[in-house]
Amino acid sequence: MNLSSLPLALSNTVFIIAGVVFLVVAIVFITVVARYFRLWIQSYMTGAGISMFDLIVMTFRKVNPTVIVRSKIMAVQAGLTDAEGVTTQALQAHYMAGGNVPLVIRSMIAARKAKIIDLGFKQATAIDLAGRNILEAVQTSVYPRVIDCPSKSSKKPSLDAVAKDGIQLKVKARVTVRANLDQLIGGATEETIIARVGEGIVSAIGSADTHADVLENPDRISKAVLARRLDSQTAFEIVSIDIADIDVGDNIGARLQADKAEADTRVAQAKAERRRAAAVATEQENMATIEQNRATLVEAQAEVPKAMAEAFQTGGLGILDYYKLQNVQADTDMREAIAGAGEKRVAG
Repeated sequence: MNLSSLPLALSNTVFIIAGVVFLVVAIVFITVVARYFRLWIQSYMTGAGISMFDLIVMTFRKVNPTVIVRSKIMAVQAGLTDAEGVTTQALQAHYMAGGNVPLVIRSMIAARKAKIIDLGFKQATAIDLAGRNILEAVQTSVYPRVIDCPSKSSKKPSLDAVAKDGIQLKVKARVTVRANLDQLIGGATEETIIARVGEGIVSAIGSADTHADVLENPDRISKAVLARRLDSQTAFEIVSIDIADIDVGDNIGARLQADKAEADTRVAQAKAERRRAAAVATEQENMATIEQNRATLVEAQAEVPKAMAEAFQTGGLGILDYYKLQNVQADTDMREAIAGAGEKRVAG
C-alpha cells in the first residue's frame, strides 16, 4: 500500500461519514419541521408562546401537541394569561393526568363571558379530574336547570301525601337548580335533591290541618321546603320549587277507620267465640261429672241388695223390717208421682 495515499483515503472516509450524518440530520430536521411547523406558526402568530423545542419535548412526554397548542390559543384569544395559571406546562400536566384540556379551557372562557362566575384554572382542573363535566356545570350555573320531582324515570307518577284530615294529595313539583361550583367536588347529585324535596313536600302536606288549606295555598309547600335548606352539601343551589300539579286522591283516613272497625269486629268475634268455646267445654265437663256421679250412684245401689242379703244372714235385718222398708219406699214413690202430676197440671 502506498503511504502517500492513506491520508487521502482517510479524508474521503471522514467526508463520507460527515455527509451521511449531515443527511440524517437534515432528514430529521425536515421531518420535525414538516410535523410541527404548522403548529409553531399558529402558536407564533397568535402569541401562544409555544416554541419548537416545547413541541418536540411534548412528543417525548407522549402529549398531543395539537391539543395543547389549540387549547393555549383558545386561552390567549379569550384573555386567559399565564398569571392565571394557564401556562403551557400546566396544560401538559393536566393532559398527562388524564384531564380534558380543551373542555377546561372552554369552561373557563364560558365563565369569563358570563361575568357572574369566578372560576380559576386549578378549580376547573380539579373538577374535571373528579369526573364532573365542568363545562356543563358552568352552563348550569349561568342557565338554571329544571328537575322534575318525582323524576320522569320514577315508577310513581306523583308524590303521595296525606293531610291531617285523612285526604290524600298527589303532587308534582319542578325544582329549579343552579350548579354550585364550590361544592361540585364531593357534593351530592340531583338524585339527592329529588329525594330531599320529595321528603319535604310530604312533610309539609302531612303538617297541614286539612287538604283544603294546601289546595288554597300551594305556595306554602314551596316556602316550607325552601326554609329547610335542602341543598346543603349538594352540587346544586335550589333557586325555586314550583308546584306543577295537585290532585285529590283517596280518603285514607276513612279507609283506615273502616279497616280498624273491621279489625275490632274480628277481634270481638274471636273473643266471643273463645268464650263460647270455654262455656261449651265447661258444660261438657259438668256433664261428664254428672255421668260419673250417676255411675257411682248405680254402683252404690248395686251394693244395697248385697248388704241386705248379708244382714238377713247375720240376723241384723228381719222380715218385718224388710216389709217396713218396702212400705216406706212405696209411700215415697207415691208422693213423687202425686207431686209430678201436680207440676204438670200447673204447667198446663
